[in-house]
Amino acid sequence: MRPLDPLSSIKMKLGVVIVAAVAVTVGVVAIGNTADVPLLVLAIVAGLLSLAMVQFLAQGMTSPLRAMAVAAAEMARGDYNRHVTATSRDEVGELARAFNKMASELAEVDRMRRDLIANVSHELRTPISALQAVLENLVDGIETADEAQLRVMLQQVERLGRLVAQLLDLSRLESGAIPLQRTVFPILPVLEQAIQESLLLLERRPETLVKLDVLVEPPTLELEGDSERIHQVITNLLENAVRHSPSNGKVVLGARSVQGSVTLEVVDEGPGIKPSEASRVFERFYRSDAARSSDGGTGLGLSIARWIVDLHGGDIRAEQNSPHGCRMVVVLPGAER
Repeated sequence: MRPLDPLSSIKMKLGVVIVAAVAVTVGVVAIGNTADVPLLVLAIVAGLLSLAMVQFLAQGMTSPLRAMAVAAAEMARGDYNRHVTATSRDEVGELARAFNKMASELAEVDRMRRDLIANVSHELRTPISALQAVLENLVDGIETADEAQLRVMLQQVERLGRLVAQLLDLSRLESGAIPLQRTVFPILPVLEQAIQESLLLLERRPETLVKLDVLVEPPTLELEGDSERIHQVITNLLENAVRHSPSNGKVVLGARSVQGSVTLEVVDEGPGIKPSEASRVFERFYRSDAARSSDGGTGLGLSIARWIVDLHGGDIRAEQNSPHGCRMVVVLPGAER
């Protein structure tokens, strides 16, 4: 029971406690004088009753502080799931609610840290295991090196390189170590360069037959931002679209001006993204069930794209493409005239 919780100020609570203690003392003295009780006895009785009254009224004022001290000690040992009861409306209650919010955020950060370590370990182990198996066979003389094996080894090394580069990019973006070099630039050359790079990758994977188109309206459309980072966003979106496109599929990269903003779209004809997963695909290492069966993805490309778009003050989202496929939409501020 916390009788002073409805009060919104700790100063008001202290005032109520003091007034109550004085009232008890005055009452005891008045009754004692009427009954001719010795002054020493009155002082002792008044003191004890006042302490009891203060204890009753103030029991909810300090208990959150003691609970926070205990919870902080547990958090120092790695338990971030401790919370304190925050029912009062005063400054201590606000502190308790802030403490609970901090504990929840620390628990989420700790969860993300553990997931990151587990996912990085898994992503590194897969190509390393493949490389180790091939190299052991070559060293033991079980197999001889041929072009197919060397190509597999090269793909695994490239996968490791992409993972390390993306981890470094994500770390720098999160720490703010990559400043944006903002300029006004035409968007069409950036999109065409991204298309050419994707075509070079497709030439190295002849089994993947995907048609790439680019459409910019108007062709002179300009964007204000860091052209290198915008190119990185487009490249990551194209890589995902190509990877999930069926054979003989089509990927369309487009840009258009909409009410002072520039909307970039990457549309594919793959399996698409479930509505329940549309927001989670931008989490680090998150991949849908369909994506998990694909080779080469690290689950970091969309996270990096979201960070870059956020730094530009834009928005990125995943939508369904009719009748099937995925539509990745990026909305960025247009160039000011």
